[in-house]
Amino acid sequence: MSLLTPPALRLRCIMEFIELTGRQLLEMADGETLSPDELKSAGVQADSVVRVNRQGDIELRKTAGWDVIGGMIGEFEARVKQATNLDWA
Repeated sequence: MSLLTPPALRLRCIMEFIELTGRQLLEMADGETLSPDELKSAGVQADSVVRVNRQGDIELRKTAGWDVIGGMIGEFEARVKQATNLDWA
């Protein structure tokens, strides 16, 4: 990658996420972050594809992109890794 790489592509290469299902996110939901009811109101269903970045932003996969639907706070990294058995990618 060089300085001639388009900015959107450079940013995409820097951002890291852990992808999970809506079911996994709903099971992780606690009162500190978002409740299961709030996640469902934002469109999260058991079979949804969601992702969390290192800053805790939760994004929901839509037909043509991703929508930011909220954020996680506290010690979310350990909970996300434990729920998914994945690391940042």
